[in-house]
Amino acid sequence: MNSVPKILFISDHRLNRSPSQRYRYEQYLSFFREQGYDLSFSELINAKDDAVFYGKGRLLQKVWVMVKSIGIRFRDLRRAGHFDIIFIQREALFIGSSFFEKRFFRSGARVIFDFDDSIWLLDTSPENKKWEWLKNPGKTAVNIANAHAVIAGNAYLADYARQFNKAVYIIPTTIDTDFHKPMPELRGQGPVVIGWSGSLSTIKHFEYALPFLKKLKQKYGDAIAIKVIGDGHYKNEELHTISQNWNATDEVRDLNTFDIGIMPLPHDEWAKGKCGLKGLSYMACGVPAVMSPVGVNTEIIQHGQNGFLADNTDEWVAVLSELIENKALRERTGQAGRETILAQYSVEANKQKYLQVLQQATC
Repeated sequence: MNSVPKILFISDHRLNRSPSQRYRYEQYLSFFREQGYDLSFSELINAKDDAVFYGKGRLLQKVWVMVKSIGIRFRDLRRAGHFDIIFIQREALFIGSSFFEKRFFRSGARVIFDFDDSIWLLDTSPENKKWEWLKNPGKTAVNIANAHAVIAGNAYLADYARQFNKAVYIIPTTIDTDFHKPMPELRGQGPVVIGWSGSLSTIKHFEYALPFLKKLKQKYGDAIAIKVIGDGHYKNEELHTISQNWNATDEVRDLNTFDIGIMPLPHDEWAKGKCGLKGLSYMACGVPAVMSPVGVNTEIIQHGQNGFLADNTDEWVAVLSELIENKALRERTGQAGRETILAQYSVEANKQKYLQVLQQATC
């Protein structure tokens, strides 16, 4: 081991681009440095290639991005032995190959594999559906087996990982509560805002909310507003949705414009692996969260205390109606949600767990 332990982070995206990376390990980077670790990063998609790869068309340019990504990983493989730890977030390569994970495992460095979704199942973004044939979600089992330690975002994911590796640690997706702070002055200035925050690839989950949101709109009219963050082009004329793109600079301010935050999910295997990030981010900002009772959501939420769980349309309408009509309930629930994040799902509450994994990986 080097006198100053070195970590190479292997990821798809540049820093501060991917929610998975930001909330899984990027929030801990300053802490790792404080603990004496020397950090290096290797991403596959730079800022210029990002618009190409996740946009429509541009087939040849997308192929070139893929070719470049393979070259990047061969470069990483050549220098792998100079690091004490190689931290792989979800995968080393977009395509369905474990070629690099297997070789990193044999490089002399200790490999930590981190994941926060049911990535052994297919879930391709609409823009890249035609590339689905290149995927091999079964490689997740191989990647887990070729790691010296595995970090899973919840118990459901950990149970899957333990089939292939005994060194599995559970560290929840966490929130930097010094960054995500309540701004109550941004709420209560007009209609009660029911908000959803996500990404282009998860806008399909917002649409599970349409049946109950339409009923609420019919019931309350202009007394409520529906806000969508993550896809600025999204429109629903019946709901008169207010839509905007996500950006890191305004994220916390935008979340604080919600009076109520929702996280509807389907009851499927992919959703069971979700780590509750939307709900956690609402709660950290003091916004009362209403979530589907799927997967880890049932662990995060104590119904009626720090948030609410709602399953079918009638339950969603009942819970949201109560919150719409009762500002004191919104404030009380939001405060309790914030306290839950501070105690269990904050960076501060979990940083020693990360340090333990790093230390044990290099023993």
